[in-house]
Amino acid sequence: MKTDLLDIIACPVCKGPLTLHGDSVAPDDAPDAGEVLTGTLTCSECNERYPIAEGIPNLLPPDMRDAEAGAGR
Repeated sequence: MKTDLLDIIACPVCKGPLTLHGDSVAPDDAPDAGEVLTGTLTCSECNERYPIAEGIPNLLPPDMRDAEAGAGR
């Protein structure tokens, strides 16, 4: 996930600003240098958390994420 994405995305639940907590960042010599590969986006308003996996943030609301996980996707 490119960090400039934070300028245009918001919490899908309450529309609050999201804060990035990156666990893994692509190395400088990689094609996706500096991009967050794994981590979490946390809403500053409602404290909802959204995972980042393989550079892709999952911004589904919690109930939809639970349904997706239950469907085995």
